[in-house]
Amino acid sequence: MSILRIDSSANTTSSVTRGLTDRIIAQLGDSDVTVRDLALEPLPQITETWAIARATPETDRTPEQSEALVESDKLVAELLAADTIVIGAPIYNFSVPASLKAWIDLVARVGVTFRYTENGPEGLVKGKRVIVAMVSGGVPAGSEADFNTGYLKAVLGFMGMTDVTIVAADALATDAEGTIARANEAVDALKAA
Repeated sequence: MSILRIDSSANTTSSVTRGLTDRIIAQLGDSDVTVRDLALEPLPQITETWAIARATPETDRTPEQSEALVESDKLVAELLAADTIVIGAPIYNFSVPASLKAWIDLVARVGVTFRYTENGPEGLVKGKRVIVAMVSGGVPAGSEADFNTGYLKAVLGFMGMTDVTIVAADALATDAEGTIARANEAVDALKAA
């Protein structure tokens, strides 16, 4: 099994999100793990050149447009190569960190990871398992104030990834020990695919 691990916590030394993601990876067993650490290796924001390039047929792209898509192409290749995607997604101001949003912007590409049909959009990244480690000080997973997990399920589903499991530690500010224990129990219940 191949795993793509995406870390988006800005905290690289004492992150609860990263610790939970470590446990998820360990629970899944021996695997080939590709690590994409968005804090240590920040991604570029999309630009006008990138936006025009992604909508231009490959054979018609200028060298500058082709260069603008290099990082995006690499990220898409990592995504497509993985059987399982493990995303560390702390809640920052009720949503995903900007670094994770940058990754999403670069991999959500029409004609590559999704397409439009006469019946509506169709995700092209199918057959993947996604496990999201969601950590929050006090925004409960699935609550009206949680724009993290709902957004991730929607955008991943849009690209075809509908097998999404949320492992939440969502009460760090009020019950750190209890919320981490519950999240660890959820990790222990995960089975390798």
